[in-house]
Amino acid sequence: MTETKRLFFALWPDMRQRERLRDLVTAHAKNVEGKTVRPGNWHLTLAFIGQCPASQVPDLLERAANVPVQALRLHFDRIEYWARPRIACLVPSTVPAELEALHKALNSVLIDSGHEPEQHTYRPHVTLVRAARPCTAECLAQPLAVDFESFELVEAIRERGDVRYLPLKQ
Repeated sequence: MTETKRLFFALWPDMRQRERLRDLVTAHAKNVEGKTVRPGNWHLTLAFIGQCPASQVPDLLERAANVPVQALRLHFDRIEYWARPRIACLVPSTVPAELEALHKALNSVLIDSGHEPEQHTYRPHVTLVRAARPCTAECLAQPLAVDFESFELVEAIRERGDVRYLPLKQ
């Protein structure tokens, strides 16, 4: 049996960024009923791969290493409830052109490596609560600017009824 991994490319906040995000959203997210996502799992998905043979990871890493990354800044300013995935998430008010370009470039990596990219409209977000109950969208009093200069290939690992995200390489 071939070993598989559940993979995606993501912007992966460092510890300082996670602390700033936590300070910003804690008061808001605690009012949302559901399963709170641990700050260590916070990320912004760029391109979802799904189940992938472990043997293909080196090829994905090699192809992704050729993707140019321009530094980008996201201005997170809202917490929204999305009904279809049943999540409460932190979202930026605008999507910078650099982020759109990175998303498209990584989808091209997926196609070139034989994977099918997701077909829905890209909506960048950081999931704060899963299996969330409907809640009212909130504009944050103090928006938070977060800078990113790189992305990660991340593995989703199921553990004791939960999931842990493990960056494989930057």
